[in-house]
Amino acid sequence: MSEILPALFIGHGNPLNALQQNSFTEGWSRIGQQIARPKAILAISAHWFVPGTGVTISTSPRTIHDFGGFPRELYQVQYLAPGDPALARRVQQLLAPLPVNLDNSWGMDHGTWSVLTHVYPAADIPVVQLSIDETKGSMFHFEIGRKLAPLRTEGILILGSGNIVHNLHTYAWGRHESEPYDWAVRFETEARQILESGDFNPLIQYEKLGRNALLSIPTPDHFLPLLYVMGTRQQNDPIAFPIEGVDGGSISMLSVKVG
Repeated sequence: MSEILPALFIGHGNPLNALQQNSFTEGWSRIGQQIARPKAILAISAHWFVPGTGVTISTSPRTIHDFGGFPRELYQVQYLAPGDPALARRVQQLLAPLPVNLDNSWGMDHGTWSVLTHVYPAADIPVVQLSIDETKGSMFHFEIGRKLAPLRTEGILILGSGNIVHNLHTYAWGRHESEPYDWAVRFETEARQILESGDFNPLIQYEKLGRNALLSIPTPDHFLPLLYVMGTRQQNDPIAFPIEGVDGGSISMLSVKVG
């Protein structure tokens, strides 16, 4: 039996992190050096947020530059990891009877490659992306994580990429470093406490957590990848936070390691 791999949620933040060396990207590099090398990666990115559930089946997934207004060199980044059609079909099998589309048109969006270019810079580990069904509620996404948990025993790294706090309306674009907003700090702190407690229900029902949560999660796309990762937790799995920090006042860069 393969070593049981952890599951990871990475706060990916600004796409420019793909090109930068900072405390966040250095932390991503350390993760790649410290955990056992996976056979393949199943990535759940905030940026494939569409109706329905799909997995990429291409043997050579394209690098998607799904953003605008950034320096030219960012659009030149190519993360040329192979795909893994067998893993895509295994995901389809685990999620049955839920219809899962085998998708040949998507690839790797920046939620995936901006992180992996630091975690596994050689791009030599196969990557499959799983879409987030925008029509479903939070519990649906947590339950998908539970169904995917066996992959951790099969040498697959489950990687969620988003941000626990993600409010671009209040982000300090192009300005000097901004102090974190009080509401962002309060919600991140509350989220950490809930994660450490092992009772994830308050985070699954985050809308009930009040104003701090609503300001931190104005849209669910960046938050939901965390629920997939939480769903993979097995009894006695430790929860750790290998990377911390808030960018631009309103983007939490907190990473969560399960197992």
